[in-house]
Amino acid sequence: MKKRRWIWAAAVFFGLLLAALGIFALGYGNEGSYVSPSSPGTEKSEAAEEPQEIFIQNENEEEAREDAPVRLVFAGDILLSDHVLNAYSKGGGIRGILDSGFQKMIDESDIFMANEEFPFSSRGTAAEDKQFTFRLPPKNVSIFQEMGIDIVTLANNHTLDFGTEALMDTCDTLDQAEIYHVGAGRNLEEAKQPAVLTAKGKKIGFLGASRVIPVASWNAAAAAPGLLTTYDPTLLLEEIRTLKETCDYVVVYVHWGIERSERPEAYQRSLGQQYIDAGADLVIGSHPHVLQGIEYYKGKPIVYSLGNFIFGSSIPKTALLQAEWDGRETKLSLIPGVSSAGYTRMLQTQDETREFYEYMTGISYGVAVNENGQVSETE
Repeated sequence: MKKRRWIWAAAVFFGLLLAALGIFALGYGNEGSYVSPSSPGTEKSEAAEEPQEIFIQNENEEEAREDAPVRLVFAGDILLSDHVLNAYSKGGGIRGILDSGFQKMIDESDIFMANEEFPFSSRGTAAEDKQFTFRLPPKNVSIFQEMGIDIVTLANNHTLDFGTEALMDTCDTLDQAEIYHVGAGRNLEEAKQPAVLTAKGKKIGFLGASRVIPVASWNAAAAAPGLLTTYDPTLLLEEIRTLKETCDYVVVYVHWGIERSERPEAYQRSLGQQYIDAGADLVIGSHPHVLQGIEYYKGKPIVYSLGNFIFGSSIPKTALLQAEWDGRETKLSLIPGVSSAGYTRMLQTQDETREFYEYMTGISYGVAVNENGQVSETE
């Protein structure tokens, strides 16, 4: 990914250097629907003790100034369905499923995050009594890399569709692809583990949690794989408070709500406020598969659902959310789109975009979206 080119270049240089030293030495010696109850690295038991952290390097040094705003971009649900894979194959790669306008926005971000609505695995058995179960071969993680995804949340109602083996494979696959993940893991300690990414001198902390699981066994436990859930928000609130002590900005990405409902449930509004009271600066939601509105609480935004972004055969309304944080306030913008036959593109006309912004204003709470997609609090 473009943000990590300097890391790969350094790795290649030092790899060659070490190889050369190794050759020299050889020549002269012998020597990843109920109920209440991280980033993983290779050494899982040790990695769970400290948040994963990475420095995001921008190619443009001017943009990397510490006084410049951090640009975060978020997408909703991503499923590499058969429709999407067919579009990818027929379109010759990533441009077959995502247009250049959306791609440019992702490429210009400091950090891009989405909800991964499936496991990467070829193992496991489909969950019983579940209408939809999803699974993709690990090789398809290359599509995430092409898209420029930096971090995903795994806290959703499909991560364990094929059991704990598939969850472990997912964590390993993402680790190997250098894509960070939160919300699920080999045990509770790992599932609640935040990711801390540093961009433009600012530490951004990410947490993922779900309030939608099909059975209680999907909860992570001290010695059992699973998800961090937030039916009872106590643990998540504790993690938010802890993360806020070391981070400049905290993002909570939560799976919640009712499918196909464009309005949040009362509990979503309550939980969102509790997250912010605990220290969250931005709350992002997923699961309804449609867009829900936006609300500000104590000056901080709650985006109840970003809907589907790359998913199936048809998505009538979608958007990328851009959040620019300058150290004082978060400026939100929506970039609207639509998807058909597995191909997601930006809206093309002023009439389409105006209608979208009016729609988002209408389903939000004390919020207006202007003709440029900028979101503002009106009450």
